Amino acid sequence: MEEYPTKQGTENLDDPPNSRLFVVTSRSITEDELRDSFSVFGDVQGVWVVKDKQTKESKGICYVKFSKSSQACLAMEEMHGKVLSEGTKPIKVFIAQSRSSTRHRDVEDEELTRIFVMIPKTFSEEDLKNTFKEYGDIEYCVIIKNKFTGESKGLGYVRYYKPSQAAVAIENCDRTYRAILAEPRTKASTTEEYSGTGSTTRAEPGNYQAMDYRSGDFTRCLMMSTRAALTQEQIFALFDIIPGMEYCELQRDAYGMSKGHALIRYSNLGSAVYAKEKLNGFEYPPGNRLAVNFVDDGEDRSSPVGRMAMQFVAAQMMSAVWNGPSTSQVMKLPGYPVVSSMPRIQTDVNLPPLKKLAPPDSKAKERLFVVFSPSPLPLEVLEDVFCRFGSLIEVHLVPGRKVGYMKYADKQCADEAMAALHTRVVNGVKMKVMLADPPREESHKRPRTY
Repeated sequence: MEEYPTKQGTENLDDPPNSRLFVVTSRSITEDELRDSFSVFGDVQGVWVVKDKQTKESKGICYVKFSKSSQACLAMEEMHGKVLSEGTKPIKVFIAQSRSSTRHRDVEDEELTRIFVMIPKTFSEEDLKNTFKEYGDIEYCVIIKNKFTGESKGLGYVRYYKPSQAAVAIENCDRTYRAILAEPRTKASTTEEYSGTGSTTRAEPGNYQAMDYRSGDFTRCLMMSTRAALTQEQIFALFDIIPGMEYCELQRDAYGMSKGHALIRYSNLGSAVYAKEKLNGFEYPPGNRLAVNFVDDGEDRSSPVGRMAMQFVAAQMMSAVWNGPSTSQVMKLPGYPVVSSMPRIQTDVNLPPLKKLAPPDSKAKERLFVVFSPSPLPLEVLEDVFCRFGSLIEVHLVPGRKVGYMKYADKQCADEAMAALHTRVVNGVKMKVMLADPPREESHKRPRTY
């Protein structure tokens, strides 16, 4: 890759953070065209077109540096998918990878929309929202509280709908709030809670009293523990399978990092008992065994009548659990196929009927580039979905990344798949489907195999 001009020191490329864009565009687009297109969003400090060292021709990749993070985020939101010049493909715009991050970030990256702030301990969530709503539409606010006393710790989170809104808040709010992006720590720190001997040393799941269901201590509250990095959305979708869930919260530390525990509360005892029996020990994702236990829900069941009623309901539900269908027959989880009586594909897209794959030796006329959130779908599910538009040759997932390629023998079929599936959700996974850049015939590197 061509180096940046020496007049721009590398130490300034990410100052301020998230102010540099990574742009994938046509090779015919010039530096002046890029500068003109992006300067409407703010002060462009530099534009660098990456060129081939041998041919000196553009690689179709460039970087655009803004003076402010909010300008870069706004440019990403507005320019992603736009056509700069007639006859060229839509451009792809990302926040460029920095030394502190391991990947480029797109317009739907949740880490760019949530800020961490220091607030007065007298602040309510409504106060927090009213203070920061002037910078953009807020999705939710959370105040971190002491689990023993319930008092505010003077810390909170604000989640916006757009990265540019979060950036504007950081840049313009009162300095006493010390607003920063609420980004997670490195993965290495998340594994410190677990030993490498096969036994799991779990972090303390908060100030909740564990209950022993074998002695009749059933409650409406459950604590789930997991070693895998599950998101709030994944946990919610999992426990929402059982009707009656009224509360679900992933436990996080002061830095916004998951503690590996989630608190779930149901509106009735029967649903909680059913969820406990069905999900305790369930593998999600495959290889990660969940631990689900009852915790004290604060209700008084000390009276004989209360305990008899509780045990009667629990006995009824346990009977339904033991005599009902197996877990694999009732669980259908986003992104993980199981042998189930439920539909293999769950989506709101009106999919065409299944079609046969094109012969493996077919010539690829078009390739689609797909970004998955929060994680890629299995190959067999992707084949099931993308083959329905016809002429699909193969599906390729890039190892270690949340992206993949769909290779088609007919361009029209690929276009139809892109039009139908872009930004849609399949089995709980959101997909962004775009045209992939064509392989470079003049490249001196070995050709792509996908």
